[in-house]
Amino acid sequence: MKSKQTLWIVVVVIAVLVLIIGVGAYFIWQQKQQMNLFVEQSELDKQELEDEYNQLSLDYEGYKISINNDSLLAKLETEQVKVQRLQEELRTVKSTNITRINELKKELETLRKIMRGYVQQIDSLNRLNQQLTNENREVTAKYKEVTQTATQLSRKNEQLTETVNLASRLDAGNIVITGINNKNKPTNKISKMDQIAISFTINKNITAPTGEKTVYIRIQKPDDDILVKNRRDVFLYESKEINYSIKKMIEYGGEEFPLSMYWKIEEFLSPGAYRIDIFADGNRIGSQSFRLEK
Repeated sequence: MKSKQTLWIVVVVIAVLVLIIGVGAYFIWQQKQQMNLFVEQSELDKQELEDEYNQLSLDYEGYKISINNDSLLAKLETEQVKVQRLQEELRTVKSTNITRINELKKELETLRKIMRGYVQQIDSLNRLNQQLTNENREVTAKYKEVTQTATQLSRKNEQLTETVNLASRLDAGNIVITGINNKNKPTNKISKMDQIAISFTINKNITAPTGEKTVYIRIQKPDDDILVKNRRDVFLYESKEINYSIKKMIEYGGEEFPLSMYWKIEEFLSPGAYRIDIFADGNRIGSQSFRLEK
């Protein structure tokens, strides 16, 4: 009877021990499962935090490209270096180090606030730049308008000056060219000719400058050569020195002025078409063709 009681006690104890072991194993398994879930969640949280740090660094890089302010750019670069330093630290922190990860989360929030402040500055600068750009466009448009107006006025002034210059030029009219012999008689025969007489009138022009003037005549032969007494006899015309045949000083007062000039024939002249050009004040004021016969 006693041995049965003992056996029963042993069985009960064993049953209790098995139950305790079973319950303990269940709790251990449950805690292990919870730990695995905790580790997985920590890994996910850490990866998410790394992604957020990476995105913040990319945001800084993007804003750096979009601004031209050196001072603000230096500040953005400093903050980006902080982000990258913390990002590197986050990679080395164990996912189970909840304390440091939470600290890094707080750091991220601080960096985001700083970023928002810079974004506001960037937006203000962009608005200011846009305003300045618009104002610059307006100024440029006004400048172009003023420049065009000035150019038009300059052209009008040039045209007016040219008109005044044209109006003030002397003009030779009533040009008569006559060959004369040694008895001062007219002749067309070269063999009998002693001089070529050129008479003309400088017309009245009250807008022309008055005073002493030099009148030049060029006599062009049929071969286009110019009759000259000396090849050093030149005057300035259209920025070039050209030969003249005859010159004469006159005193012009703005009224009609008759004038006669003579070429003494001392060279061989061939028959054909000749031409004279009359110059004064640097302008050609008259021209006339004539023929000489054998």
